[in-house]
Amino acid sequence: MRLKDWDRNLKIRLFGEGTFNILFWMFFPFMSIYFADAFGKGKAGFLLILSQCFAVIANLMGGYFADQIGRKKMMVWSFFGAGCSFILFALGNSPWVNSPVLSFIAFSLLGIFNMLYWPASHAMVADVVPEKDRNTVFAVFYTTVNIAVVLGPILGSVFFFQYRFQLLLAATITSFIFTFVLHYFLRETLPKKKKLESNVEKKKWYNYLQEQLKSYRVIITDKVFALFILAGILVAQTFMQLDLLIAVYVSEVVPEQTFLNFTLSGKEIFGWLVSENGLLVVLFTVAMTKFMSRYKDKTAFILSSFTYGVGMMMFAHTKSVLGLLFAMLIFTAAELMVVGVQQGFVSKLAPENLRGQYFAAADLRFTVGRTIAPMAILLSSLYGFQVAFYSIAALAFISGFLYSIMFKMMERKLKQPMRVQNSQA
Repeated sequence: MRLKDWDRNLKIRLFGEGTFNILFWMFFPFMSIYFADAFGKGKAGFLLILSQCFAVIANLMGGYFADQIGRKKMMVWSFFGAGCSFILFALGNSPWVNSPVLSFIAFSLLGIFNMLYWPASHAMVADVVPEKDRNTVFAVFYTTVNIAVVLGPILGSVFFFQYRFQLLLAATITSFIFTFVLHYFLRETLPKKKKLESNVEKKKWYNYLQEQLKSYRVIITDKVFALFILAGILVAQTFMQLDLLIAVYVSEVVPEQTFLNFTLSGKEIFGWLVSENGLLVVLFTVAMTKFMSRYKDKTAFILSSFTYGVGMMMFAHTKSVLGLLFAMLIFTAAELMVVGVQQGFVSKLAPENLRGQYFAAADLRFTVGRTIAPMAILLSSLYGFQVAFYSIAALAFISGFLYSIMFKMMERKLKQPMRVQNSQA
Protein backbone atom coordinates (compact mmCIF):
# COMPACT_ATOMS: atom_id res chain seq x y z
CA MET A 1 0.00 0.00 0.00
CA ARG A 2 1.66 3.24 -1.19
CA LEU A 3 1.69 6.35 0.97
CA LYS A 4 -0.32 8.35 -1.57
CA ASP A 5 -3.12 5.75 -1.23
CA TRP A 6 -3.34 6.15 2.53
CA ASP A 7 -6.45 7.53 4.21
CA ARG A 8 -6.11 11.27 4.98
CA ASN A 9 -6.36 10.53 8.72
CA LEU A 10 -3.21 8.42 8.58
CA LYS A 11 -1.23 10.98 6.55
CA ILE A 12 -2.07 13.70 9.09
CA ARG A 13 -1.12 11.46 12.00
CA LEU A 14 2.12 10.25 10.41
CA PHE A 15 3.45 13.80 10.13
CA GLY A 16 2.08 15.03 13.45
CA GLU A 17 3.09 12.01 15.53
CA GLY A 18 6.52 11.95 13.88
CA THR A 19 7.17 15.56 14.88
CA PHE A 20 5.87 15.04 18.39
CA ASN A 21 7.88 11.82 18.86
CA ILE A 22 11.14 13.63 18.14
CA LEU A 23 10.30 16.18 20.86
CA PHE A 24 9.19 13.36 23.20
CA TRP A 25 12.47 11.45 22.80
CA MET A 26 14.41 14.65 23.48
CA PHE A 27 13.36 14.46 27.13
CA PHE A 28 11.91 10.99 27.91
CA PRO A 29 15.19 8.98 28.12
CA PHE A 30 16.65 11.54 30.53
CA MET A 31 13.81 11.61 33.07
CA SER A 32 15.31 8.93 35.32
CA ILE A 33 18.55 10.97 35.42
CA TYR A 34 16.55 14.11 36.27
CA PHE A 35 14.57 12.42 39.06
CA ALA A 36 17.67 10.69 40.47
CA ASP A 37 19.45 14.06 40.70
CA ALA A 38 16.38 15.76 42.22
CA PHE A 39 15.17 13.12 44.70
CA GLY A 40 18.00 10.61 45.05
CA LYS A 41 18.07 7.20 43.39
CA GLY A 42 15.95 5.45 46.03
CA LYS A 43 13.05 7.89 45.97
CA ALA A 44 13.31 8.28 42.17
CA GLY A 45 12.90 4.53 41.72
CA PHE A 46 9.79 4.50 43.91
CA LEU A 47 8.26 7.48 42.10
CA LEU A 48 8.84 5.92 38.68
CA ILE A 49 7.12 2.72 39.84
CA LEU A 50 4.17 4.79 41.10
CA SER A 51 3.99 6.70 37.83
CA GLN A 52 3.93 3.49 35.81
CA CYS A 53 1.11 2.04 37.94
CA PHE A 54 -1.12 4.91 36.81
CA ALA A 55 -0.08 4.31 33.20
CA VAL A 56 -0.93 0.59 33.43
CA ILE A 57 -4.50 1.39 34.55
CA ALA A 58 -4.80 3.97 31.75
CA ASN A 59 -3.62 1.37 29.25
CA LEU A 60 -6.37 -1.03 30.37
CA MET A 61 -8.98 1.70 29.99
CA GLY A 62 -7.77 3.15 26.69
CA GLY A 63 -9.60 0.61 24.56
CA TYR A 64 -12.83 1.11 26.48
CA PHE A 65 -12.84 4.87 25.93
CA ALA A 66 -11.90 4.46 22.25
CA ASP A 67 -14.97 2.26 21.74
CA GLN A 68 -17.31 4.39 23.86
CA ILE A 69 -16.58 7.98 22.84
CA GLY A 70 -14.83 7.41 19.51
CA ARG A 71 -11.28 7.22 18.13
CA LYS A 72 -11.07 10.87 17.10
CA LYS A 73 -12.44 12.28 20.37
CA MET A 74 -10.12 10.08 22.41
CA MET A 75 -7.08 11.16 20.40
CA VAL A 76 -8.04 14.85 20.54
CA TRP A 77 -8.62 14.79 24.30
CA SER A 78 -5.41 12.82 24.87
CA PHE A 79 -3.31 15.38 22.99
CA PHE A 80 -5.11 18.24 24.72
CA GLY A 81 -4.33 16.59 28.06
CA ALA A 82 -0.71 16.16 27.00
CA GLY A 83 -0.55 19.89 26.15
CA CYS A 84 -1.90 20.80 29.60
CA SER A 85 0.61 18.42 31.19
CA PHE A 86 3.44 20.10 29.28
CA ILE A 87 2.30 23.47 30.65
CA LEU A 88 2.87 22.12 34.18
CA PHE A 89 6.12 20.49 33.07
CA ALA A 90 7.43 23.72 31.54
CA LEU A 91 6.32 25.73 34.58
CA GLY A 92 8.19 23.36 36.90
CA ASN A 93 11.38 23.98 34.90
CA SER A 94 10.91 27.67 34.13
CA PRO A 95 13.13 30.64 35.06
CA TRP A 96 10.58 31.47 37.76
CA VAL A 97 9.90 28.04 39.27
CA ASN A 98 12.17 25.03 39.83
CA SER A 99 9.92 22.22 41.07
CA PRO A 100 10.86 18.53 40.59
CA VAL A 101 7.57 17.61 42.32
CA LEU A 102 5.57 19.52 39.71
CA SER A 103 7.71 17.89 37.01
CA PHE A 104 6.89 14.43 38.40
CA ILE A 105 3.15 15.17 38.42
CA ALA A 106 3.35 16.42 34.83
CA PHE A 107 5.44 13.42 33.74
CA SER A 108 2.91 11.02 35.31
CA LEU A 109 0.02 12.79 33.58
CA LEU A 110 1.88 12.56 30.27
CA GLY A 111 2.24 8.81 30.76
CA ILE A 112 -1.50 8.49 31.40
CA PHE A 113 -2.53 10.52 28.34
CA ASN A 114 0.01 8.65 26.21
CA MET A 115 -1.50 5.30 27.24
CA LEU A 116 -5.02 6.60 26.55
CA TYR A 117 -4.00 7.75 23.06
CA TRP A 118 -2.47 4.59 21.58
CA PRO A 119 -5.45 2.17 21.73
CA ALA A 120 -7.54 4.69 19.77
CA SER A 121 -4.64 5.22 17.38
CA HIS A 122 -4.26 1.49 16.66
CA ALA A 123 -8.01 1.03 16.37
CA MET A 124 -8.19 3.81 13.79
CA VAL A 125 -5.64 2.01 11.61
CA ALA A 126 -7.77 -1.14 11.79
CA ASP A 127 -10.86 0.94 10.92
CA VAL A 128 -9.50 2.49 7.70
CA VAL A 129 -6.88 0.03 6.39
CA PRO A 130 -7.69 -3.34 4.75
CA GLU A 131 -6.37 -6.29 6.74
CA LYS A 132 -3.82 -7.24 4.07
CA ASP A 133 -2.16 -3.79 4.32
CA ARG A 134 -2.23 -3.23 8.09
CA ASN A 135 1.18 -4.72 8.83
CA THR A 136 2.73 -2.38 6.27
CA VAL A 137 1.04 0.69 7.76
CA PHE A 138 1.98 -0.28 11.31
CA ALA A 139 5.58 -0.86 10.14
CA VAL A 140 5.76 2.67 8.69
CA PHE A 141 4.53 4.20 11.95
CA TYR A 142 6.99 1.98 13.88
CA THR A 143 9.82 3.20 11.65
CA THR A 144 8.98 6.86 12.31
CA VAL A 145 9.11 6.17 16.04
CA ASN A 146 12.58 4.65 15.71
CA ILE A 147 13.76 7.58 13.59
CA ALA A 148 12.67 9.78 16.51
CA VAL A 149 14.60 7.47 18.85
CA VAL A 150 17.71 8.10 16.74
CA LEU A 151 17.40 11.89 16.49
CA GLY A 152 15.69 12.78 19.77
CA PRO A 153 18.28 11.63 22.36
CA ILE A 154 21.21 13.25 20.50
CA LEU A 155 19.37 16.59 20.41
CA GLY A 156 18.01 16.04 23.92
CA SER A 157 21.47 15.49 25.41
CA VAL A 158 22.02 19.19 24.68
CA PHE A 159 18.56 20.77 24.85
CA PHE A 160 17.21 18.89 27.89
CA PHE A 161 20.14 19.82 30.11
CA GLN A 162 20.83 23.33 28.77
CA TYR A 163 17.51 24.60 27.33
CA ARG A 164 14.92 22.51 29.19
CA PHE A 165 12.29 25.24 29.55
CA GLN A 166 12.46 26.12 25.85
CA LEU A 167 12.24 22.41 24.91
CA LEU A 168 9.16 21.84 27.07
CA LEU A 169 7.59 25.05 25.78
CA ALA A 170 8.08 23.80 22.20
CA ALA A 171 6.46 20.48 23.19
CA THR A 172 3.52 22.39 24.72
CA ILE A 173 2.93 24.44 21.55
CA THR A 174 3.30 21.35 19.32
CA SER A 175 0.75 19.44 21.41
CA PHE A 176 -1.88 22.16 21.13
CA ILE A 177 -1.24 22.67 17.39
CA PHE A 178 -1.68 18.95 16.80
CA THR A 179 -4.83 18.97 19.00
CA PHE A 180 -6.27 21.66 16.72
CA VAL A 181 -5.30 19.73 13.57
CA LEU A 182 -6.83 16.49 14.86
CA HIS A 183 -10.05 18.25 15.88
CA TYR A 184 -10.64 20.06 12.59
CA PHE A 185 -9.13 17.75 9.97
CA LEU A 186 -9.55 14.21 11.31
CA ARG A 187 -12.77 12.29 10.74
CA GLU A 188 -14.28 9.81 13.18
CA THR A 189 -13.75 6.16 12.16
CA LEU A 190 -15.59 4.30 14.92
CA PRO A 191 -18.05 2.01 13.04
CA LYS A 192 -21.70 3.07 13.40
CA LYS A 193 -22.65 -0.42 14.55
CA LYS A 194 -20.09 -0.12 17.32
CA LYS A 195 -21.58 3.22 18.35
CA LEU A 196 -25.05 1.69 18.60
CA GLU A 197 -23.76 -1.25 20.63
CA SER A 198 -21.93 1.05 23.03
CA ASN A 199 -25.06 3.15 23.53
CA VAL A 200 -27.19 0.07 24.23
CA GLU A 201 -24.81 -1.61 26.62
CA LYS A 202 -23.88 1.50 28.61
CA LYS A 203 -21.26 -0.33 30.67
CA LYS A 204 -19.53 1.55 33.42
CA TRP A 205 -15.78 1.98 33.15
CA TYR A 206 -15.19 -0.18 36.21
CA ASN A 207 -17.26 -3.01 34.65
CA TYR A 208 -14.93 -2.93 31.67
CA LEU A 209 -11.88 -2.95 33.97
CA GLN A 210 -13.28 -5.99 35.80
CA GLU A 211 -13.81 -7.79 32.48
CA GLN A 212 -10.25 -7.01 31.38
CA LEU A 213 -8.83 -8.41 34.61
CA LYS A 214 -11.02 -11.53 34.37
CA SER A 215 -9.83 -12.15 30.83
CA TYR A 216 -6.33 -12.76 32.20
CA ARG A 217 -7.54 -16.07 33.69
CA VAL A 218 -5.99 -17.71 30.61
CA ILE A 219 -2.64 -17.19 32.32
CA ILE A 220 -3.67 -19.51 35.14
CA THR A 221 -5.33 -22.19 33.03
CA ASP A 222 -2.60 -22.41 30.35
CA LYS A 223 0.68 -23.38 32.04
CA VAL A 224 2.75 -22.92 28.88
CA PHE A 225 1.38 -19.42 28.38
CA ALA A 226 1.90 -18.62 32.07
CA LEU A 227 5.60 -19.49 31.71
CA PHE A 228 5.78 -17.36 28.57
CA ILE A 229 4.40 -14.37 30.51
CA LEU A 230 6.67 -14.96 33.52
CA ALA A 231 9.79 -15.37 31.39
CA GLY A 232 8.78 -12.28 29.40
CA ILE A 233 8.40 -10.17 32.56
CA LEU A 234 11.84 -11.27 33.77
CA VAL A 235 13.63 -10.55 30.49
CA ALA A 236 11.74 -7.25 30.21
CA GLN A 237 13.77 -6.09 33.21
CA THR A 238 16.76 -5.87 30.87
CA PHE A 239 15.45 -3.83 27.93
CA MET A 240 13.37 -1.64 30.27
CA GLN A 241 16.64 -0.46 31.86
CA LEU A 242 17.69 1.54 28.80
CA ASP A 243 16.09 4.71 30.17
CA LEU A 244 16.41 3.69 33.83
CA LEU A 245 19.48 1.94 35.27
CA ILE A 246 21.68 2.44 32.19
CA ALA A 247 20.70 6.12 32.03
CA VAL A 248 21.57 6.79 35.69
CA TYR A 249 24.77 4.71 35.53
CA VAL A 250 26.15 6.47 32.45
CA SER A 251 25.28 9.94 33.75
CA GLU A 252 26.71 9.38 37.25
CA VAL A 253 29.68 7.04 36.76
CA VAL A 254 30.99 7.50 33.21
CA PRO A 255 33.52 10.37 33.11
CA GLU A 256 33.74 13.10 30.48
CA GLN A 257 35.90 11.91 27.57
CA THR A 258 36.82 12.69 23.98
CA PHE A 259 35.49 10.53 21.17
CA LEU A 260 35.79 11.30 17.42
CA ASN A 261 36.92 14.85 18.32
CA PHE A 262 33.79 15.36 20.47
CA THR A 263 34.15 16.05 24.17
CA LEU A 264 31.22 14.22 25.73
CA SER A 265 29.82 14.21 29.26
CA GLY A 266 28.15 11.11 30.65
CA LYS A 267 24.71 12.51 29.86
CA GLU A 268 25.68 13.22 26.25
CA ILE A 269 27.18 9.73 25.92
CA PHE A 270 23.86 8.29 27.08
CA GLY A 271 22.11 10.24 24.33
CA TRP A 272 24.45 8.61 21.81
CA LEU A 273 23.67 5.14 23.24
CA VAL A 274 19.91 5.57 22.90
CA SER A 275 20.37 6.87 19.36
CA GLU A 276 22.60 3.90 18.52
CA ASN A 277 19.85 1.57 19.74
CA GLY A 278 17.22 3.30 17.60
CA LEU A 279 19.46 3.40 14.51
CA LEU A 280 20.28 -0.31 14.75
CA VAL A 281 16.59 -1.15 15.12
CA VAL A 282 15.71 0.92 12.02
CA LEU A 283 18.51 -0.56 9.91
CA PHE A 284 18.56 -4.22 10.94
CA THR A 285 15.10 -5.29 12.14
CA VAL A 286 14.15 -6.86 8.80
CA ALA A 287 17.57 -8.46 8.22
CA MET A 288 17.74 -9.94 11.74
CA THR A 289 14.17 -11.24 11.47
CA LYS A 290 15.02 -13.05 8.22
CA PHE A 291 18.21 -14.46 9.77
CA MET A 292 16.45 -15.72 12.92
CA SER A 293 13.67 -17.29 10.82
CA ARG A 294 16.20 -20.02 9.95
CA TYR A 295 16.09 -21.20 13.54
CA LYS A 296 13.36 -22.53 15.82
CA ASP A 297 11.45 -20.14 18.10
CA LYS A 298 13.07 -21.88 21.06
CA THR A 299 16.54 -20.87 19.87
CA ALA A 300 15.48 -17.25 19.31
CA PHE A 301 13.96 -16.76 22.76
CA ILE A 302 16.70 -18.51 24.75
CA LEU A 303 19.54 -16.90 22.78
CA SER A 304 17.94 -13.47 23.16
CA SER A 305 17.67 -13.86 26.96
CA PHE A 306 21.29 -15.03 27.21
CA THR A 307 22.51 -12.14 25.02
CA TYR A 308 20.58 -9.61 27.12
CA GLY A 309 22.29 -10.99 30.23
CA VAL A 310 25.74 -10.71 28.65
CA GLY A 311 24.97 -7.14 27.54
CA MET A 312 23.95 -6.09 31.06
CA MET A 313 27.16 -7.53 32.54
CA MET A 314 29.21 -5.68 29.94
CA PHE A 315 27.66 -2.36 31.01
CA ALA A 316 28.75 -3.06 34.59
CA HIS A 317 32.43 -3.34 33.57
CA THR A 318 33.02 -0.47 31.15
CA LYS A 319 33.16 3.31 31.32
CA SER A 320 34.69 4.07 27.92
CA VAL A 321 32.61 5.29 25.00
CA LEU A 322 33.76 2.43 22.77
CA GLY A 323 33.01 -0.16 25.45
CA LEU A 324 29.54 1.29 26.06
CA LEU A 325 28.77 1.44 22.33
CA PHE A 326 29.79 -2.22 21.99
CA ALA A 327 27.68 -3.19 25.02
CA MET A 328 24.72 -1.40 23.41
CA LEU A 329 25.37 -3.33 20.18
CA ILE A 330 25.05 -6.63 22.08
CA PHE A 331 22.01 -5.29 23.98
CA THR A 332 20.25 -4.30 20.74
CA ALA A 333 21.12 -7.60 19.04
CA ALA A 334 19.20 -9.36 21.82
CA GLU A 335 16.20 -7.12 21.13
CA LEU A 336 16.28 -7.77 17.38
CA MET A 337 16.48 -11.55 17.79
CA VAL A 338 12.85 -11.76 18.94
CA VAL A 339 11.22 -8.60 17.59
CA GLY A 340 9.79 -10.47 14.60
CA VAL A 341 9.02 -13.69 16.47
CA GLN A 342 6.96 -12.70 19.50
CA GLN A 343 3.55 -11.88 18.00
CA GLY A 344 3.66 -14.92 15.74
CA PHE A 345 4.51 -17.13 18.70
CA VAL A 346 1.54 -15.81 20.72
CA SER A 347 -0.76 -16.64 17.80
CA LYS A 348 0.60 -20.22 17.86
CA LEU A 349 -0.17 -20.58 21.56
CA ALA A 350 -3.63 -19.03 21.38
CA PRO A 351 -6.74 -21.10 20.60
CA GLU A 352 -8.58 -19.53 17.66
CA ASN A 353 -11.54 -18.44 19.80
CA LEU A 354 -9.32 -16.83 22.46
CA ARG A 355 -6.75 -14.95 20.41
CA GLY A 356 -7.92 -11.52 21.58
CA GLN A 357 -7.53 -12.50 25.23
CA TYR A 358 -4.15 -14.09 24.64
CA PHE A 359 -2.76 -11.03 22.85
CA ALA A 360 -4.13 -8.74 25.58
CA ALA A 361 -2.64 -10.93 28.31
CA ALA A 362 0.69 -11.14 26.43
CA ASP A 363 1.05 -7.37 26.89
CA LEU A 364 1.47 -8.04 30.62
CA ARG A 365 5.10 -8.84 29.83
CA PHE A 366 5.60 -5.15 29.12
CA THR A 367 3.07 -3.46 31.44
CA VAL A 368 4.11 -5.45 34.51
CA GLY A 369 7.74 -5.39 33.39
CA ARG A 370 7.71 -1.61 33.06
CA THR A 371 6.02 -1.25 36.46
CA ILE A 372 8.67 -3.15 38.43
CA ALA A 373 11.71 -2.16 36.30
CA PRO A 374 12.50 1.01 38.34
CA MET A 375 13.33 -1.25 41.29
CA ALA A 376 16.76 -1.60 39.66
CA ILE A 377 17.44 2.04 40.52
CA LEU A 378 16.44 1.34 44.13
CA LEU A 379 18.79 -1.66 44.12
CA SER A 380 21.68 0.44 42.79
CA SER A 381 21.17 3.00 45.56
CA LEU A 382 21.37 0.27 48.23
CA TYR A 383 24.10 -2.02 46.88
CA GLY A 384 25.77 -0.22 43.98
CA PHE A 385 25.55 -0.36 40.22
CA GLN A 386 27.50 -3.59 39.74
CA VAL A 387 25.12 -5.57 41.97
CA ALA A 388 22.14 -4.02 40.15
CA PHE A 389 23.49 -4.92 36.68
CA TYR A 390 24.36 -8.47 37.72
CA SER A 391 20.95 -8.94 39.32
CA ILE A 392 19.22 -7.88 36.10
CA ALA A 393 21.54 -10.15 34.10
CA ALA A 394 20.61 -13.04 36.43
CA LEU A 395 16.91 -12.42 35.71
CA ALA A 396 17.66 -12.60 31.98
CA PHE A 397 19.43 -15.95 32.41
CA ILE A 398 16.52 -17.26 34.53
CA SER A 399 14.10 -16.20 31.79
CA GLY A 400 16.13 -18.25 29.30
CA PHE A 401 15.85 -21.25 31.63
CA LEU A 402 12.06 -20.73 31.90
CA TYR A 403 11.78 -20.52 28.11
CA SER A 404 13.60 -23.86 27.90
CA ILE A 405 11.11 -25.46 30.32
CA MET A 406 8.21 -23.87 28.41
CA PHE A 407 9.27 -25.34 25.08
CA LYS A 408 9.75 -28.79 26.65
CA MET A 409 6.19 -28.56 28.00
CA MET A 410 4.98 -27.56 24.53
CA GLU A 411 6.73 -30.56 22.97
CA ARG A 412 5.12 -32.92 25.51
CA LYS A 413 1.75 -31.29 24.86
CA LEU A 414 2.08 -31.83 21.10
CA LYS A 415 3.04 -35.50 21.60
CA GLN A 416 0.00 -36.26 23.76
CA PRO A 417 -2.54 -36.49 20.88
CA MET A 418 -0.17 -38.85 19.04
CA ARG A 419 0.00 -41.11 22.11
CA VAL A 420 -3.79 -41.14 22.36
CA GLN A 421 -4.10 -42.09 18.68
CA ASN A 422 -1.53 -44.89 19.11
CA SER A 423 -3.31 -46.31 22.15
CA GLN A 424 -6.65 -46.27 20.27
CA ALA A 425 -5.08 -48.09 17.34
